Amino acid sequence: MQKYLPERAVSPCFELIKEYGVNLKIVNHRVTRHGDYRKMPDGMHQITVNASLNQYRFLITLVHEIAHLVAFEKYGRRIKPHGLEWKRTFQHLMVPFIRPEIFPSALLPIIAHHFKNPKASSSTDARLAIALKAFDATQQKDHSYVFELPMGCTFRLYNGKLFQKGKKRIKRYECVELATGRMYLFQPNAEVELIKN
Repeated sequence: MQKYLPERAVSPCFELIKEYGVNLKIVNHRVTRHGDYRKMPDGMHQITVNASLNQYRFLITLVHEIAHLVAFEKYGRRIKPHGLEWKRTFQHLMVPFIRPEIFPSALLPIIAHHFKNPKASSSTDARLAIALKAFDATQQKDHSYVFELPMGCTFRLYNGKLFQKGKKRIKRYECVELATGRMYLFQPNAEVELIKN
């Protein structure tokens, strides 16, 4: 786990994994998720986390998924996956990690703000997602964030689909898929490839 986590987070993470009987699998990159939690038919708790995540996002994702396990065990399976019980559990589990020995000082205030009311994914908190991306090993130079693009431009998504950027709603941008004419809402920090202005 030393390869995937900040050095001072390895031991406390290992203790959490042991305490809750987690079967941790580190998997290849998945575009649609950073990690997931499942209770297996045999009762085992399986958590998967993408190997491609930087150490800070890996830590947040691992604790996020352990929070699902703990919240379901404590409050039952009928709770909302990212409801109040999960949020409180996630906050409680994450507090010991929000320290300068684990996170860089530039990240700490952003992480502290995020954990006042954690989102379903660190990627939906645009400020946190952009701050975490700065620590990625490979920055894609040909990619931009949706919020940086000019209105009306055409961009390509990772799956090859083309979109035209529209106006901003409260937090997300209306973008029309050129092939179908359907409108989608994009997070401001969605990474895309600019095709033309």
